[in-house]
Amino acid sequence: MSTIKIIPAIDTIGGRCVRLTKGDYDTEKVYSEDPLEIAKEFERLGITRLHLVDLEGAKSGHICNAEVLRRIASETNLKIDFGGGVKSNEDIELAFQSGASQVTGGSIAVSKPELFEEWLAKYGSDKMILGADVRNEMVSISGWKEDSDYHLFSFLESYQKKGVKTVICTDISKDGMLQGPAVELYQKVIAEFPELELVASGGVGNIEDVRILNEVGCWGAIIGKAIYEKRIDMNELVNEFIL
Repeated sequence: MSTIKIIPAIDTIGGRCVRLTKGDYDTEKVYSEDPLEIAKEFERLGITRLHLVDLEGAKSGHICNAEVLRRIASETNLKIDFGGGVKSNEDIELAFQSGASQVTGGSIAVSKPELFEEWLAKYGSDKMILGADVRNEMVSISGWKEDSDYHLFSFLESYQKKGVKTVICTDISKDGMLQGPAVELYQKVIAEFPELELVASGGVGNIEDVRILNEVGCWGAIIGKAIYEKRIDMNELVNEFIL
């Protein structure tokens, strides 16, 4: 059994399950009107983790799809990591009250580092995940609409010192393209930060991509479009990898 953890993704806009390409909202494709049904199917197959993203929230700066989180959390036993629009104390309280097991903070860790550090201290590193969405190794924010001045490595170093232990790293250029993940980038991150639990996100197009991420030492792999486009056989996935 391979050691990498399999984490399917559900992205939501207007309460529906959608996927974008390279984070472009104009490329929205609806895969289901009811994300709960998809979550239940994942659980039925043996999946235990879920990456739930509020794309509207990421764009607007506050949580918009809390009801989807509430329904999935109350009607499945999935361990949900939730992100998108968590920008205030009210947002993070809403996320945890709605059933999130963990919350991913990306833009907030760039724009309001003091607040993110406060959450790290209050909720602990088991509950807080650092989201590092990158374009040309520079951290991107606000639903990937803006590039920050942070280089990925200085960003990770800074937050590792503050107690972060899990990072979701998305190469935006790979996201939704189904052409393979950013393996070289992940190899560099793992070599530089061997203590971090690195979750790869973006670009997985087939089961071989997951095997490669496992070989390079990624802690987890988030898989979205490849599942919805049936590029990956879920039964094969659950038989080979840790859920």
